[in-house]
Amino acid sequence: MLFTELGLSDPILLAIKEHGYTSPTPIQGQSIPAVLRGGDLLAAAQTGTGKTAGFTLPILQRLISAPKPAAGARRVIRALILTPTRELAAQVHESVTTYGKYTNLKSAVIFGGVGPNPQIKAIQSGLDILVATPGRLLDFMGQHAVSLKDIEILVLDEADRMLDMGFLRDIKKILAALPKQRQNLLFSATFSTEIKALADTLLNSPALIEVARSNSTNDAIAQKIHPVDRTAKHPLLAHLIKSNQWEQVLVFTRTKHGANKLVTQLEKDGISSMAIHGNKSQSARTKALADFKAGKLTALVATDIAARGIDIDQLPHVVNYDLPNVPEDYVHRIGRTGRAGSNGVAVSLVCVDEHQMLKDIERLIKQTLPQEIIPGFEPDPNAKAQPIQLRSNQGQGQRQGRGQGQSRHLNPAARTKPSGAGNSERRHQTRPARKVI
Repeated sequence: MLFTELGLSDPILLAIKEHGYTSPTPIQGQSIPAVLRGGDLLAAAQTGTGKTAGFTLPILQRLISAPKPAAGARRVIRALILTPTRELAAQVHESVTTYGKYTNLKSAVIFGGVGPNPQIKAIQSGLDILVATPGRLLDFMGQHAVSLKDIEILVLDEADRMLDMGFLRDIKKILAALPKQRQNLLFSATFSTEIKALADTLLNSPALIEVARSNSTNDAIAQKIHPVDRTAKHPLLAHLIKSNQWEQVLVFTRTKHGANKLVTQLEKDGISSMAIHGNKSQSARTKALADFKAGKLTALVATDIAARGIDIDQLPHVVNYDLPNVPEDYVHRIGRTGRAGSNGVAVSLVCVDEHQMLKDIERLIKQTLPQEIIPGFEPDPNAKAQPIQLRSNQGQGQRQGRGQGQSRHLNPAARTKPSGAGNSERRHQTRPARKVI
């Protein structure tokens, strides 16, 4: 299948062609025609499948196909895309602007952590499409700085993550301000019980798309476990990076404190690194991600929340420095690599404290992960497990965090806490996350 077969008009196809894409991914091939038909949609797809373009492309098409407003009429917001995090919001907006380049449609993105005035000014200038995080959108609604009365299309992106992060009440408030007659598109990594309940209240006879089995891992990702003592994790990581000459590796830690500490250690080893987490300013997170994508950093160290929206074409390596508390997050962490047809490697450094976590992950993904002990880093067979929560908090005074073939696929790379109600990582801790693009 080619993009030219999906009912997209020349201005959109030209923008797609400029970026070298010819064939849609499976989620795009199914969701684009479904959205263009005008009905509601419930779609599940793993991270890295290109689902952002799966809704931005048909939204652009639907809006440019609608009757033109009267000459001189002010633009009104006709499409609203809600995302759980700042980075994801920025990535989605990048997709809108990239593929809407020749459509004459106007769009803006709003999220917390930055000054509101430029965002309000962008809205007041007139928009067709608004990308937003729930907290900042509610703030603007409370100030009467945004009107949603003309919304024709609503997208809930990563709806499962929004529920996990406690946004259900916010979402309901936003839904109450929207016109009852509209098209609703709900994208999720899984069809959990909570997602099905939300879909029952939001969607009207939706088309159903599921392109991959829930909680399955990508076959393009080579997974490996390196058993190691807890105190030898940092030396082992430095050894792996240097001995294998890794040039780009995304490293996951369990806590913000742990991310900062690891960056300091890696920098002393001569490995260029930066951290990205909820205590970092938006400008610092944006710079770290940009430098990593540009190849200026070898290691980007991230917590689970901050990693939302990190979509990098052909990212070769992901390392679980700490295993996640929630097994499903393992799937979404390693899904940062092996994207859009490329291969990837996911390595986990597992100490005695994390053996139960490993069992839970293997039970979830229904496979036993291969283990390899690195010479010189053999774990002590007599080591005793320590509670993760206790050990993570000792001396820190911090709360525990949780955690292409010949035809190229369109999977825009661009993705922390959500805007609005304070610290999202703190909010996230109040409820275990379950958790793509």
